[in-house]
Amino acid sequence: MSQRVKVKQILADDRTHYEVTVKGWVRSFRNNQFIAVNDGSTNNNLQVVIDTENTDPALLKRITTGAAISAVGEVIPSLGKGQKVELKATTLEILGDCDPEKYPLQLKNKPSLEYLREIAHLRFRTNTFGAIFRVRHALAFAVHKFFNEQGFVYLHTPIITASDAEGAGEMFRVTTMDLNNLPRTENGEINFKEDFFGKSTNLTVSGQLEGELGAMAFGEIYTFGPTFRAENSNTARHLAEFWMIEPEMAFYELKDNMDLAEAFIKSVIGYVLENNREDLEFLATRLLEEEKQKPQQERSEMGLIEKLEFVLNNEFVRMTYTEAIDILKDSKPNKNKKFQYLIEGWGADLQSEHERYLVEKHFKKPVILTDYPKEIKSFYMKLNEDGKTVRAMDILFPGIGEMVGGSQREEDYDKLVARMKEMHVPVDELSWYLDTRRFGTAPHAGFGVGFERLMLFVTGMTNIRDVIAFPRTPKSAEF
Repeated sequence: MSQRVKVKQILADDRTHYEVTVKGWVRSFRNNQFIAVNDGSTNNNLQVVIDTENTDPALLKRITTGAAISAVGEVIPSLGKGQKVELKATTLEILGDCDPEKYPLQLKNKPSLEYLREIAHLRFRTNTFGAIFRVRHALAFAVHKFFNEQGFVYLHTPIITASDAEGAGEMFRVTTMDLNNLPRTENGEINFKEDFFGKSTNLTVSGQLEGELGAMAFGEIYTFGPTFRAENSNTARHLAEFWMIEPEMAFYELKDNMDLAEAFIKSVIGYVLENNREDLEFLATRLLEEEKQKPQQERSEMGLIEKLEFVLNNEFVRMTYTEAIDILKDSKPNKNKKFQYLIEGWGADLQSEHERYLVEKHFKKPVILTDYPKEIKSFYMKLNEDGKTVRAMDILFPGIGEMVGGSQREEDYDKLVARMKEMHVPVDELSWYLDTRRFGTAPHAGFGVGFERLMLFVTGMTNIRDVIAFPRTPKSAEF
């Protein structure tokens, strides 16, 4: 295999009259002479011009959409519209044939997103998914870059766990036992002592609890890995397997937590704006076309890039849950019974429609809500002095609702144990977690960001299945 030069590099280079090797996939073949070649480095194709008269007719027939080719030749100025340069091929080789009768991805027909989900193993070859997954790569890199520059330690927390960090109970069981012949105890219950780990285990719903252990030694850590929820929800916002970014910081209180979360969000969005402009511009155009199909009142007030720059250039509004409830209670949608879930008073669990109203209609900015009622939050959150609220914080984004969820953690051993008992969280099973409160406890805080939710915001896509390579949803685990 001779050294190839990527299409993106050739198109960005002002030089001409030099020889290169290009390898990629055929997007189109016109007039038995012009091949549009794409190698995934950019959405833009390189035009490869072949000498029809001196090319074997059998080879010409094999140049079909989807075929993999290698072309060697000279980069010359292009006479055609749409490109500055093209490749005048001296040799052409078919690396992999593609039968046009059987190839399910015919780009000229503009396949729908729904159809592309059915052939998710091939959808990377489209411009839309090329742009999405280059952005996903850049966004993931930006996550690591931010925390590395802040001096955080990247901690790999377990995927298989015996604890339920969220108390959600919607977990995937992990077992090696024969499901047709399960070992039983004398009481008739499943005997997990016979299982691989000697106890009941699940796929993790969060790396937070283990992350706290790391924070109590390294000061600041972050996790970034897959998490799993066995939630039977078939909405455009839910996945059974998704990626979470979860930093945990010792010696942080709620304000420090909010400051870090805001800086983090702005940093990663700024990185993608700077390094993936071409892909974002393509996705912005795609979103604009999609928006034209909606009624005027449902269209976004801002374009994709404008929205990202708006988040970057504005301070997030900070307010308490109590203040938010007062705003929502007096809002027109609530008074006119337009909300699906009406706000009748303090203690209501905010739904996406309420979060989006605050962000998109009332403030027209991202909002950080703090100090939620303890009844609607997790056991590990620090209780405020009022005894009713906890030091939680959620960051709400336009079009998404909750983007970040976090809190100051309860560092007091007795208060934490009392809260666990109150919420029926098994104290004995989490003795290892409680050791951080027994031995050198300290104020600490952390937050979680669903990576795919962040991807939805950054790309302008509306279905979460389109921002992860191989979506796992109820009754669907293909590829």
